[in-house]
Amino acid sequence: MNYRHIYHAGNFADVLKHAVLARLVTYLKQKDKAFRVLDTHAGIGLYDLSSEEAQKTGEWRDGIGRLLDAELPAPIAAILEPYLSAVRDLNPDGGLTHYPGSPKLVRMLFRPQDRLSAMELHPDDYETLHRLFDGDFQSRITNLDGWLALGAHLPPKEKRGLILVDPPFEIEGEYERLVDGLAKGYRRFAGGIFCLWYPLKKGAPIKDFHAALKALEIPKMLCVELAVRSDRDTTGLAGSGLVIVNPPFTLKSELDVLLPFLKTHLAQDRFASARCFWLRGEASLNPGP
Repeated sequence: MNYRHIYHAGNFADVLKHAVLARLVTYLKQKDKAFRVLDTHAGIGLYDLSSEEAQKTGEWRDGIGRLLDAELPAPIAAILEPYLSAVRDLNPDGGLTHYPGSPKLVRMLFRPQDRLSAMELHPDDYETLHRLFDGDFQSRITNLDGWLALGAHLPPKEKRGLILVDPPFEIEGEYERLVDGLAKGYRRFAGGIFCLWYPLKKGAPIKDFHAALKALEIPKMLCVELAVRSDRDTTGLAGSGLVIVNPPFTLKSELDVLLPFLKTHLAQDRFASARCFWLRGEASLNPGP
């Protein structure tokens, strides 16, 4: 309840998360049928990078700040286009002042038939998010613990959907809660695309987390990780990862193109690394680490 994403908005972890999220929404739009995005830990939706909080850390400068005006190779530009176009649309006069959180980003990519359900527990953040989407009939903003939404709000009536689970990792046990939350959500909506975010930092139980996910025996789980620095000399965030359940068949190949570029352009020391591999599913073709 103390976490404030404004200090971290637009950082390297947001770049990976939002680039992948935009690809997932773009994939869902390939069919005319409506879909719903369920964002379980939505935040305030839109961030002012000129604010005192964002300026205090300046994390966005080493994230979206390195990409927005960079010269991008054509294949990279094509993959990042939905994401970067949304950011540019929020800054029509140039520069970089406004940055979209996940609910704002997906809403900007919607067609008229698509819908958003965004959950936020913190009362102040909920009020800010609610004001942002006030009057938007395609969006439903709820003051609710996002973990509960994985039971109460699935399956969506559209029968097509994307579930983003992006907890703040303020308390112990969040990796375990991610596994439990996915198990609950998948039981209710096995055909949905689930996208789970997690931090990479010193002492993080990543091997145990991956093993617990594998034990769920969900047929297709893709994992992508980007670390921008070594975790040896810091207690802060060194990188982040995503687990995508039921990923689009094109996503692995897109990430294989994108990740080396992000590793090079977002690196903060020589220990930067990136990997994309199957936890379950296509692992027989690409066993990964």
